[in-house]
Amino acid sequence: MIHINEEVARCLLCTDAPCGQKTARALRALRFENRWTANTYFSQLNDSEIAAAEQACIHYDKPIRIAELKKASMEEGPAVSDETDLPSLELNFCDIVCENPFFLASSAICTNYEMVANAFEAGWAGVFYKTICKQDIREVSPRFDAVGKEGTPFVGFRNMEQLSENPYTTDFDILHRLKQNYPKKIVVASIMGQTEEEWIELAKMAQDAGCDAVELNFSCPQMRLTGLGSDIGQNPELILFYTSYVKEAVKIPVIPKMTPNIMSMTSPALACFYGGASGISAINTIKSITMSHDAEVSDKKTVSGYSGKAVKPIALRMIYEMTGNPILHKAGIEKHMDISGIGGIETWRDALEFIQLGCRNVQVCTAVMQYGYRIIDDLKLGLQHYMKERGIVELKKLVGEELKNIVLPSNLDRETMIFPKIDREKCIGCGRCFISCADGGHQAITFGEDRKPHIIGTKCVGCHLCRLVCPTKAIGMAKRMPKPQK
Repeated sequence: MIHINEEVARCLLCTDAPCGQKTARALRALRFENRWTANTYFSQLNDSEIAAAEQACIHYDKPIRIAELKKASMEEGPAVSDETDLPSLELNFCDIVCENPFFLASSAICTNYEMVANAFEAGWAGVFYKTICKQDIREVSPRFDAVGKEGTPFVGFRNMEQLSENPYTTDFDILHRLKQNYPKKIVVASIMGQTEEEWIELAKMAQDAGCDAVELNFSCPQMRLTGLGSDIGQNPELILFYTSYVKEAVKIPVIPKMTPNIMSMTSPALACFYGGASGISAINTIKSITMSHDAEVSDKKTVSGYSGKAVKPIALRMIYEMTGNPILHKAGIEKHMDISGIGGIETWRDALEFIQLGCRNVQVCTAVMQYGYRIIDDLKLGLQHYMKERGIVELKKLVGEELKNIVLPSNLDRETMIFPKIDREKCIGCGRCFISCADGGHQAITFGEDRKPHIIGTKCVGCHLCRLVCPTKAIGMAKRMPKPQK
């Protein structure tokens, strides 16, 4: 027995992987939940090639069990499919035609010409270039930290980096050259001013450089001066003020970037709307503190931005606050204001969730910092295969399709329940379900000398904590039924 996700997560995703090009590509596809492509490459590898790949594996602990991964992945499906007949990912965002919805987020992953050019060559549709300003930016060292759990090093990521350190004229020259050399790619200048005049000046320079749009950074959580970044994003009046002034000054789309460091996204988003914004980027990083000693700066710690997979549920909630708002929802439908989703996007499934809540564009940062631009292959192919399986030929059909399923807690079904169901063949008798139910649930599982869990139906309330903690996925769901009478 092998747990696919757990085992493939051990893969180091090596550069020029010693295990071989096809094996490495299969493992990378599997790691990023693109089972279709993984099985395509696995099907091209015979037993001797797999054995050689395992022998060549340089993992610091023990080789990846590639043969078992291939067997499990091929058995569980999906079937290998033809990658020449996949639907287009083209989607309009702020009336700009984008070849796919995947953009680099304004951050350390896009700070010069070479980086962005490499990303474009890899297949990214566009870039929100690292925020340009007229300040003298000086960074600290070190400035990154990671929060891990159970062998996963990047559950969360702490980032102390601020804005572009380049002279602002240099950055606009870079953007101009990028647009000249990659005319079909979308180039967005992210800017931050200190005064009304600076906001307008930088926006006009972005337009003159040939940028497709300008993003207003109202959200950076770690500016060393007050009145910048998230200080603006927490103030709807300032959002309205700066958005409207920039909008009047330029003809290209204006896209404010929102901070999550606020109780509700609705008021600032409405300020963007009434200020004439063409779209909204959300969310930026969450203010946080990490206490890791190797992340100290002169023995000091400070508040800075938190990102990565851990923030995705928060980002999705804030996206829904905008797309679920009647005024903003209507604006999105009528193409007055589109949403670009950011926050913990690592796989195509993550991106899909943002799109299904109404985003017409998604931005990626932390996953690129950890795995590189190459993840675009599985972001695109995974989403395309999903669309093909569902018979969807246009990506716009997925935009907002899950909004109807988001309800208030008061509207949830509280009269029925689903009992957990144990698969005895998968159960290894570890007792994790028993411990969690006994200490964090309803004491509805027994665990005896036979090392097999048994559910006590009269005590089980169907919370499914046991299913979530089971390491072998041996606990599933039975049919929904009316709750037992007390």
